[in-house]
Amino acid sequence: MENQLRSRDVKLVAIGNSKGVRIPKALLQKYGLKNSLIMEETDKGLLLRNNEESKLSWEDTYKIMADEKENWDDFDTTLHDGLEDDGFEY
Repeated sequence: MENQLRSRDVKLVAIGNSKGVRIPKALLQKYGLKNSLIMEETDKGLLLRNNEESKLSWEDTYKIMADEKENWDDFDTTLHDGLEDDGFEY
């Protein structure tokens, strides 16, 4: 996902003695927001995020890892580091 800052002007609406923000249906669907959110106070302001732990599917995980284009050349050296001769059973 591309890191773009998108901003919207929103108005606070009265909800009893409190105030709330209306979140458009498209954003609710896009981010999988359901009945409750976590609100965090940060140095930059308020952050709203999904309360439910969202887990990636194996397919999504693979796609994200492939997009990273990590260099695994150093991994080959750990395969032959001599530990296989220490008598450990695998």
